[in-house]
Amino acid sequence: MSLLIKLLVSAGAFWLVAYLLPGVDVRDGVVNYLVIAVIFGLVNAFIGPVLRVLSFPLTLATLGLFRIIVNAALVGITAALTSRLEIDGFVTAVLAALIISAITWVADQVVGKDD
Repeated sequence: MSLLIKLLVSAGAFWLVAYLLPGVDVRDGVVNYLVIAVIFGLVNAFIGPVLRVLSFPLTLATLGLFRIIVNAALVGITAALTSRLEIDGFVTAVLAALIISAITWVADQVVGKDD
């Protein structure tokens, strides 16, 4: 997917998460969702690989389930880096990570993933 499409899909995923989960608060405005999507993309690009490598033994031991925790941590880091996004607790971060991951996976399947 092109960078612009990924950004829009990620912003839409955050909009849906904010709509569905009462513990996720985003300031109103399309620009806020786009800023959050950019920050989330940067966190995924720079911090994500480090967390995935460090947590590989746990991910292997749990047959991949610990990856959900890593994704929740990335969502939490994103919320910590911006005042535009607030997440009320760990369980909410896990649910948000699951929804965002599902939406971006479906978008990758529909649009096609860049290699």
